[in-house]
Amino acid sequence: MDTLDTPDRHVLFLNWRDSDNPEGGGSEVYVERIAGELVTRGHRATLLCAAHSGAPAEEVTAAGVRIVRRGGRRTVYLFAALTYLAGWLGLGPLARRHSGRVDLLVDVCNGMPFFTPWYARRPVIALVHHVHREQWPVVLGARGARFGWWVESRLSVWTYRNCRYVTVSAATREELAQLGVAPERVTVVHNGTPELVRSAERSPEPSLVVLGRLVPHKRVEIALHTVAALVGRFPGLQLVVAGQGWWESQLRRLATELNIADRVRFAGFVSHQEKQELLSWAWLALTPSLKEGWGLTIVEAGAVGTPTVAFRDAGGVTESVVDGETGLLAHDEADFTARVEELLADSDHRRAMGTAARKHAAQFTWTASGERFAEVVAAVLPPAATTPTAAPATDCRRPGAVPARSWFHWRLRFRSTPPA
Repeated sequence: MDTLDTPDRHVLFLNWRDSDNPEGGGSEVYVERIAGELVTRGHRATLLCAAHSGAPAEEVTAAGVRIVRRGGRRTVYLFAALTYLAGWLGLGPLARRHSGRVDLLVDVCNGMPFFTPWYARRPVIALVHHVHREQWPVVLGARGARFGWWVESRLSVWTYRNCRYVTVSAATREELAQLGVAPERVTVVHNGTPELVRSAERSPEPSLVVLGRLVPHKRVEIALHTVAALVGRFPGLQLVVAGQGWWESQLRRLATELNIADRVRFAGFVSHQEKQELLSWAWLALTPSLKEGWGLTIVEAGAVGTPTVAFRDAGGVTESVVDGETGLLAHDEADFTARVEELLADSDHRRAMGTAARKHAAQFTWTASGERFAEVVAAVLPPAATTPTAAPATDCRRPGAVPARSWFHWRLRFRSTPPA
């Protein structure tokens, strides 16, 4: 479909974080890059997310994406609904006078969605990076995990039962199908590969790098245990952990307990240039994460010719890593260590994988991903209205159904109807 059929539409992305948030990661980068691509195609894009220290309440990025920050880590869902509804009353940052009435909502479902079909009068696209079945126990414990999984696997599926979905990998589309989401309603739009080039020489000694947030489900502990297991064979082995998060103190303590504190450097947050240099310097990138929708850091490493070792059952990494060609996928922790040892010991195999990883990463561009997402937007939105009173449509309906009316709409209508 020609995306020019829906010119100058206002797309509202709702996500719990933005990429500048200290806890932001690959999923936040994805949202902002896709939003920026929509802007280049003539749309307007706003990201509504949680506020965090050091960030303004509102700003416009270099890509032309407007960011509105309201609420906190847990209250952003409530503030998102209130901000959206206030916009319909002509109040707040989403009022027509500020950026035009919202035409489409992209509800980013990171386990806990925003439930926009409950109150939005516009089409909704559900954006799911991956299913969180394995992560709920790690994040919330046994009791909380049952509730979180019920929300994600039952309530969310019912709420978005008539919506279009976008996800970042075929693996996630298959997981959604297991929850009851028809595959034909799910479009795969891969991550693009960031603009990275080789900017440093390889380390003369064996070197590993882990990139990502320092939280339990990223399982950086496995990388530490791998170093402890291999340091006898590779005396000069080094590991750099780049990222920040509340789990860092636990990881530092473990490094000390394993007697490898002198071999592990916690680099904290790294800039784009520093990340480029680290990935160029390392012999291997490690992704021990429990689950990834895609694995953005894997293709980032591949872009500079660095192969990755990850886990076979970690979701979308089975697509970002071509097992045996651009990296290796392990079955369990012992196998993970063995795969790292194999590549550290075989320089020819490692270099060949690096070359293949660079070619693989080059296939994924943000331009192509943006075009694919824009096609979904064009398919969901009705033709541009010719009059300001044209009735809104919603994608969260079956074809031919009457346009949805939210509880909020009917409440206003009831109140404005004079008594007989």
